[in-house]
Amino acid sequence: MTTILKRLSNLPKAVKIIAALALLVSAWFIYQKFGVKNTPVTTYETETVEKGTIIVTVSGSGTVSTANSANVNTKASGVVKTIYVKDGDEVKAGDKIADIDLDLQGQQTAASSLASYQSAKNNVESARIAFYTTQSDMLANWKDHYELATSSTYQNSDGSPNGDTRGLADFHISNDNWLASEAKYKNQQNVLAQAQTSLNSAWLSYQETSGTIYAPISGNISGLSLQIGSVISGGSSSSSSTSVSSTKVASVKTDAPPTVSISLTEIDVPKVKVGNKATITFDALTDKTFTGKLVSVDTSGSVSSGVTTYPATILLDEKSESILPNMAASATIITNIKNNVISITTSALEKQDDGTYSVKIMKNKSPESVPVEVGISSDTKTEVISGLSENDVVVTATNTLGTTTQNTNKTSVFGSFGGGGGSGIRMR
Repeated sequence: MTTILKRLSNLPKAVKIIAALALLVSAWFIYQKFGVKNTPVTTYETETVEKGTIIVTVSGSGTVSTANSANVNTKASGVVKTIYVKDGDEVKAGDKIADIDLDLQGQQTAASSLASYQSAKNNVESARIAFYTTQSDMLANWKDHYELATSSTYQNSDGSPNGDTRGLADFHISNDNWLASEAKYKNQQNVLAQAQTSLNSAWLSYQETSGTIYAPISGNISGLSLQIGSVISGGSSSSSSTSVSSTKVASVKTDAPPTVSISLTEIDVPKVKVGNKATITFDALTDKTFTGKLVSVDTSGSVSSGVTTYPATILLDEKSESILPNMAASATIITNIKNNVISITTSALEKQDDGTYSVKIMKNKSPESVPVEVGISSDTKTEVISGLSENDVVVTATNTLGTTTQNTNKTSVFGSFGGGGGSGIRMR
């Protein structure tokens, strides 16, 4: 072998090049005869057409609102002296929650609120006196007008005018006096109602600054943060009670089912309507799904960073102690349901240039295109109104793959050099 290599190395350069070319030609010939070839193969993914239910939905995300609870706030400042309730207790609106021993700032704030309440009370009494006065004037004017209208000063016995212009003028004057007094009476009614509203507001403000904390609504106490001896600071910046910040000490939760506020896109909002059923899930409650219905949609919308969204409110069908205010929630609103209809995977549809649709069905192991009429669509399914029947096999996807196959009619390379055309060797 060593001797052969030495002899080859001593060959002229031209001979070496010719030998190399011969080897390359031989390698190419062997590859053409015995190499592998890629033959494209088309496969089809299919589904059998069946009747079923198609559900059309839109989705949105948001949070649990606080519509079924109210904060227990106080503007008083001082030391907690007495606590009347604990978490879970049922209370009614106006029940005592706690008493506070007011500090100097708290006393000043409460005194200011009390003065405002007393002033509002005096305004109510003044408005009531004025109301009685205008009522008396109206009745007196009505009496004078009635007597004049029924007298014979300006009319005959049959009720027809007698032509006495002086009596007719007196009649119009009395009529105007009565109408004016009636208008003053009605206006004073409104003044009295406004004064009473201001009095109620002043009383509620006084309650917020007084040494007693009251329940704002009826329900169950939750999140009570008070302890005997703890200090509450009102944070007042002046003697005016309106500048005193409120301190939250608890919440009162009602028996009303919670509500979820979600945001809908401008594409989805035209599809929904009040009363649509919905399913709701919460990030914190991964093992549960709740039901509810859409109760309101704010069609005015809001724009943020160029994106328009529309708030919608969903009322849950039942309450749950596990659902807390401001929990993250996701909702799926059901906009349409059809039962016992033919539907197929949406990806099987082919839209034509004229806007119509077609699908491919398998016939004799080959796909054949047929026109179809479509109806409603869900995220993955589309209703087919006509063009398909049950048990049709529809093509949902087409795959073209290059599969590797061996040549099945190859002869020995050596046989070809002998000129005899040797018998084929089937390769497997």
